[in-house]
Amino acid sequence: MARGRAAGREAPVGLFTTLPILWNEADDVAGLLKPEDAPHWARSVLAQRGAISALDTLAGPGGRGPLDRLDRLVIAQPRPLSPDENVALDAWVRAGGRLLLLADPALTADSAFAVGDPRRPQAVVLLSPILSRWGLDLHFDDAQPFGERMGEVMGMPVPVNLPGRFATRGQDNCKLWGEGLAASCAIGKGRVIAVADAAVLDRDDPAGRRAKALNGLLDAAFVGR
Repeated sequence: MARGRAAGREAPVGLFTTLPILWNEADDVAGLLKPEDAPHWARSVLAQRGAISALDTLAGPGGRGPLDRLDRLVIAQPRPLSPDENVALDAWVRAGGRLLLLADPALTADSAFAVGDPRRPQAVVLLSPILSRWGLDLHFDDAQPFGERMGEVMGMPVPVNLPGRFATRGQDNCKLWGEGLAASCAIGKGRVIAVADAAVLDRDDPAGRRAKALNGLLDAAFVGR
């Protein structure tokens, strides 16, 4: 971790995700970078916080890895973490890292790729090891109705669709919000804001309400105490 560095705009923001935020969904490199496709709105929101550092792994050889140079991190609908990545992420947070985690148990965003295609965003988040380490369980009610609605996280309206619910294991370092829609946790010297849905990052945002919600969540994770 970049110790002693102010978490201002000059500091990079890590992004670890399977969602098409930095690149287009496409079959080839040319399509990934096709300039005529409008960039995802969340890219500019994140860039306002600092240079975006895209990560494809959270762990590295010899106990060192990409998290060492970061103070702030967004993990949004990631692939399953390896054992080494779970250890690295936990150590990074406990050393003072600030994390916004969007963990959706039933992703509803559209994709250009068919179900089962490895290029498709992670449909069901699988983060039980690290959540358990932090004293959280993620539950999903498969009887709830489909459809976007506004949830509430720390007093902020956040769009959700088939969200999960967090539960704690009786510890006092985590607080639940919105009947478990989100959790704020003090982990060692660090802080985690976890949201059990990722609809806030859906590409369509004509009214800007997703951008407003994401900015609020970033403030809670990176600035709040």
